[in-house]
Amino acid sequence: MVKVVKFGGTSLASAEVIQQVASIIKEDEDRRYVILSAPGKRFKEDDKVTDLLIAVHEQREKGQDTTDTLTRIEERFQSIVQGLGIDFDVKKEIDTIRSHMQEEPSLDYLASRGEYLNAKIFAEYMGWPFVDACDLIRFHQSGMLNESITYAFAERMLEQYDRAVIPGFYGAGNNGLIKTFSRGGSDITGAIVARAVKADVYENWTDVNGFMSADPRIISDPKQIDIISYRELRELSYMGASVLHEDSIFPLRNTGIPILIKNTMNPKAKGTTIVSRYPVNMHTHAVTGIAGKKGFSNLQIEMAMMNSRIGFGAKVLQIIADNGISYEHTPTSIDIMSIIAETQYFDKTRNKVIMEIDEAFHPDRIFLEDGIALIAIVGEGISKNVGIAAKVIQCFADAKVNIRMIDAGCSELNIIVGVEDADYEKAIRALYDRLYEYF
Repeated sequence: MVKVVKFGGTSLASAEVIQQVASIIKEDEDRRYVILSAPGKRFKEDDKVTDLLIAVHEQREKGQDTTDTLTRIEERFQSIVQGLGIDFDVKKEIDTIRSHMQEEPSLDYLASRGEYLNAKIFAEYMGWPFVDACDLIRFHQSGMLNESITYAFAERMLEQYDRAVIPGFYGAGNNGLIKTFSRGGSDITGAIVARAVKADVYENWTDVNGFMSADPRIISDPKQIDIISYRELRELSYMGASVLHEDSIFPLRNTGIPILIKNTMNPKAKGTTIVSRYPVNMHTHAVTGIAGKKGFSNLQIEMAMMNSRIGFGAKVLQIIADNGISYEHTPTSIDIMSIIAETQYFDKTRNKVIMEIDEAFHPDRIFLEDGIALIAIVGEGISKNVGIAAKVIQCFADAKVNIRMIDAGCSELNIIVGVEDADYEKAIRALYDRLYEYF
């Protein structure tokens, strides 16, 4: 059996927890490929190493002195090396970063150095080979992962190693320069490696026991999810359940390799298993989880005889796209079209978007309303259980929460409800209480 294991920043914040990580790996000889994040926070007021590296870039861009911040980063890694009792020249590595900043002063390069150094240190501590992610992962010029080349490179490179330590979060662009994933992208690196080595399991170690069925900051002691599908994972992760990066399943989606979420601080806990397809009897498992996010806006266009204007919706969405807005939902009626998107997108171009739509169509009414939260009720079994949507609507009525939008896709994998930001926490609590029997 082959296991790929990825450890997050909290699991690597200090020498003490890194020693715990090493013990976990040594307990199981099948754990042969290790992907590491940069050191996270050791305590609440602490800084993540990646945040410090980003600060170095910002200081450099503003012409400010970066010496103090680079010294803090050096001291952080120095404390890890000393705690592990290994011979590793941190100062030389930091000097290399300083020098390289003159040749490649990009944010991606600096942001990636936390993972790079952490993996090199851990490889030295374990006595395992270090394999640079730049040799495995390639990006298109657009910044998207070049899947075909990456999978070929990673498989060819890693077949040379029986075991290896690999930094997460970055690879190389088609120009050979460092390119990073979005934050949390070490999860994606782990999935790429799992695919390349044809792993039996991809273990993702973090600081929680597994996926919770609802946000524990809102619901006290929510039920833990024992098993969840790839599709459910993407829906819940995107809507705020941040245990795993929502794109991390893409490299594994056609392989059937399961992902196991485990807790570094509580390694005996069962964890959550993420699978490509549920067992056949899982139709009795109606709702897997509830998640949501605040900070959405509703752009609403009202126009008589809208339905007779062929291509109206396509032209509106083209204006939205031309203004760099990524939308979430487009609920419509015969004379009304709404576009739900994150407020941060509209904040940059709201007046321009309204003006362009008004000039193009001269609608009867157009307005933009902020302060909307979206809540997703997610479950592969929703379509097999009659009345879930009705219970959701009744739940909000009983809780005196006004529904601003509701959307249930044809697949019935989820039900999306829009409420006012002020009602968000109350709505989550009401839903959890009403639907608990379906989890």
